[in-house]
Amino acid sequence: MADSHIQFSLVSLFFSSVVFSTTMTVTNASASCDSGPVRPTTPLVTFLEQVTQTALSTFGKPHFDPKLYVDLALKSDLSFTQDAFHELPRSANGSTSVNDLNEFIHNYFEGAGDDVVLAQPEDYVPEPEGFLPKVKNPEVRAWALEVHSLWKNLSRKVAGGVHKRPEFHTLLPLPEQFIIPGSRFREVYYWDSYWVIRGLLASKMYDTAKAIVTNLIFLIEEYGYVLNGARAYYTNRSQPPLLSAMVSEIYKRTGDLEFARKALPALIKEHEFWNSGIHKVVIQDDQACNHTLSRYYAMWNQPRPESSTTDKELASKIENVSEKQHFYREVASTAETGWDFSTRWMRNHSDFTTLSTTSILPVDLNAFLLGMERDIAFLAKVTGDSSNSDHFLKASEARHKAIKSVFWNAKKGQWLDYWLNDSSCNSEPQTWEARNQNENVFASNFIPLWIESFYSDTSMVQKVTTSLQSSGLLRAAGIATSLTNSGQQWDFPNGWAPIQHMIAEGLARSGSEESKLVGEEIAVRWIRTNYKAYKKTGVMHEKYDVEKCGEFGGGGEYVPQTGFGWSNGLVLAFLEEFGWPQDRKIDC
Repeated sequence: MADSHIQFSLVSLFFSSVVFSTTMTVTNASASCDSGPVRPTTPLVTFLEQVTQTALSTFGKPHFDPKLYVDLALKSDLSFTQDAFHELPRSANGSTSVNDLNEFIHNYFEGAGDDVVLAQPEDYVPEPEGFLPKVKNPEVRAWALEVHSLWKNLSRKVAGGVHKRPEFHTLLPLPEQFIIPGSRFREVYYWDSYWVIRGLLASKMYDTAKAIVTNLIFLIEEYGYVLNGARAYYTNRSQPPLLSAMVSEIYKRTGDLEFARKALPALIKEHEFWNSGIHKVVIQDDQACNHTLSRYYAMWNQPRPESSTTDKELASKIENVSEKQHFYREVASTAETGWDFSTRWMRNHSDFTTLSTTSILPVDLNAFLLGMERDIAFLAKVTGDSSNSDHFLKASEARHKAIKSVFWNAKKGQWLDYWLNDSSCNSEPQTWEARNQNENVFASNFIPLWIESFYSDTSMVQKVTTSLQSSGLLRAAGIATSLTNSGQQWDFPNGWAPIQHMIAEGLARSGSEESKLVGEEIAVRWIRTNYKAYKKTGVMHEKYDVEKCGEFGGGGEYVPQTGFGWSNGLVLAFLEEFGWPQDRKIDC
């Protein structure tokens, strides 16, 4: 979606308060312990945050999106632009006149999104050979081809000016084309790209899929990890680490050994990022066995630049400076989880400022890292690197044991997040305590099903399937993210593409016939709600309301977005995997 130079009506901010609370039986982490690293930002980002604050004061909250302003690109040198900005006439509250600010932005900036250029994917054809052979219903097939055609709308490349003058832009100079999610998300995003790639593989667009991976590897080479997204303001955090899964899926489709070989050093580097320093936590079980696991932990303790005005308002009641910095780190760390935001990360579900993500060992992150270790072992083996293959196979066995020891709850038949007693002060191993498992129900409690180490255990899968069926998460149009209707977008009643896919695919690949049927039913419900919403609105949506078939989701800090990369990718991946019989109805 292109923006004009003075388009200020994209997004409303939602400061909805959450309405449920729980009592956690853990010790609060002290804000004074917050001594983690901070990744410096760029002078341009810092300046654009000032512009954002002035814009909020001038235009007011309705239809205000802070991300719009940090996506602006300079027309001339930063110092020249800053001088003009500081010369604007201002009132006591820091605002300027609407006309003056509009004129300033028009004169000194390119529009948000103007430095991202629409790019035709060279491997796109209207109907690929061998496209979705299991889809027999003509109505569904026609719709699937429409979804397939959306790759043209979402395909971008970085404009030449970004490469020539990168300091004029917050957009990073990626070398290859990419697929954006859509709407306000004008750049490539990390974990979104896995489901985009699964859809591209169904669309036989192998070169486009490889190009996305090349861009993510570029970020690892530049920063040491894949960024949340390809913007200068995202350099302080990553996102759920699924790059190895992308490489593995592409290799399995194409057999491209050179592609796999080139990716391996970057994957090993990323593994080191998630298994050292602030991300690494050691838990000692009751057998005195130490288990090394990982957590999310952003390298930032200020408002997120892309949501600076939102974060400042949320922190406005916190008076202590170190406590405020701690809160900002928790907000950024929660953004790193991909689940931004959810009561999953709050000590008190009615108080957003109790976000405590750095004090949590997340089930899903460690499942992803188990998958990464297995992927690296596999890719190293097929490329002839037996040393790394053996090393990462052993690492995966150790993490598999750790996940079972720390997260598994046999009584509930789920894997539960684990609350740490201290977020960052104590580097010594923590002793595992049953009371530190978070027994609230979240879809993440079932994510390990996606990893072969767990879905290959038929007895365990059957237990987990029974638990899922009685959990309350399975709804008319898919899997709910949680059972708490908090107003946050990663809570009830919203359902998201990644959740549906990981759980359904894990069930479908298991050895349990009952579990396979449950997995397929999840996929059928999800496809139907996407179809109905598309027919009603003409677009694909970022998230859906799993209570009502054909309704898109809401809540959170921005209005619902359309496009939409991972939703498109999952529909195609589900239709490729499960098909759609001639006589199965598509209507809800």
